[in-house]
Amino acid sequence: MHTINVKTNSRFDIIDITEEVRRCVLEERVESGIAVIFTPHTTAGVGINENADSNVLFDMKNAFNKVVAQHDNYRHSEGNSQAHVLSSLVSPSLTVIIENRDIVLGVWQDIYFFEFDGARNRKVYVQVMKK
Repeated sequence: MHTINVKTNSRFDIIDITEEVRRCVLEERVESGIAVIFTPHTTAGVGINENADSNVLFDMKNAFNKVVAQHDNYRHSEGNSQAHVLSSLVSPSLTVIIENRDIVLGVWQDIYFFEFDGARNRKVYVQVMKK
């Protein structure tokens, strides 16, 4: 298992971790298989989305804030209920296919770490499995 250390810079941050995941796969020398990407945090997540236009990430932040308000009479005493709800919507894990020693993504896709309760130092684990 590999560990990717992610430093987030704001309460709500989206960070491209594609190259780090790719490095993990290359180190394992797996020709064909899968990689599971998992973050062990209840206020963060991982996902795949567009890499060509940075406005997509901006729009995603705006949309997430409209769907789940930062302050909305939540009962959780730590003040980060929005982060917990958003992390459930995004998911703490995803699986990608490995073929020809590389992760399989669409032309416009990258893998992102979603921070909903930062700025923080976070971890993402990558487990590579052979076919």
